Amino acid sequence: MTDPATSAGQICESNPVRDLPLHDLAGFTHRWVDADGVRLHAVEGGQPTGPAVVLLAGFPQTWWAWRKVMPSLAGQFHVIAIDLPGQGHSERPERSYDTHTVAAHVHAAVKALGVSTYWLVAHDIGAWVAFSLALKFESQLRGVALLDAGIPGITLPEAIPTDPDRAWKTWHFAFHLVPDLPETLLAGRERDYVGWFLKMKALSPDTFDDAELDHYAAAVAVDGGLRASLAYYRDAAESARKNHEALKRQHLTVPILGISSSHGSIPDMAASISPWADDVTGVVVPDAGHFIPDEQPEAVAAAIADFILDGD
Repeated sequence: MTDPATSAGQICESNPVRDLPLHDLAGFTHRWVDADGVRLHAVEGGQPTGPAVVLLAGFPQTWWAWRKVMPSLAGQFHVIAIDLPGQGHSERPERSYDTHTVAAHVHAAVKALGVSTYWLVAHDIGAWVAFSLALKFESQLRGVALLDAGIPGITLPEAIPTDPDRAWKTWHFAFHLVPDLPETLLAGRERDYVGWFLKMKALSPDTFDDAELDHYAAAVAVDGGLRASLAYYRDAAESARKNHEALKRQHLTVPILGISSSHGSIPDMAASISPWADDVTGVVVPDAGHFIPDEQPEAVAAAIADFILDGD
């Protein structure tokens, strides 16, 4: 399952985002790796000889989104949560946030940690990256679980709806594309903006406490985090183009688990992904909105464990 770190990257000590407080999780260790020229932050723990599970979070979160899921997986699996480029305690590159470029950095980080094959679990923008990673590195994946994500060119609607009952879930895709205006309006107001997403898109507005809102807002505000967050949306058309170019040559054959929720953004992730993949199953988590790992961590951990153990 593991092999020594390769030339794709190496473990390093340097934290590129020192102004953001670092949260510890019992039984897990912070690591930074040189992932093809971008320093990525990983949090690693669990069973070193167990199946490796890599977790990716989305906007506006960090690896901390998995904090309630990771301990439940640690008894059986080698668990690695990675901050994407521009996210949390990972480096914020100036450009190249299309998901195929980002996927190559993430895969290099996993290899630098000594893992050769792994299960990939990802939410929101993390799922954008995970889908592209599966297209590029399918032979080194055991399976991919994708949680409630409008993946560019795949599960994202072609047009942003104008019906008020649906538009509030996707309006920001267009807003984030506008040059300069989001930065002008959001600088200094990151907590209000992040708080709106976390409170409105969770089924219960009490899902996130003030400390969590502070953490995620600070991660977006510090050291170019807002610019990097917007860059994923601004490069989404390129991500979609590269996805479709790859899909002209291949269908995904790796097992895919689509995890939806009762009150999420994509009602049926499995059905949305099935045109592009040969082996897709789905599960719907009840009593949850968009932020499923925070809202129903036990159900998410159980779905991941069942997916892996059934595959093994």
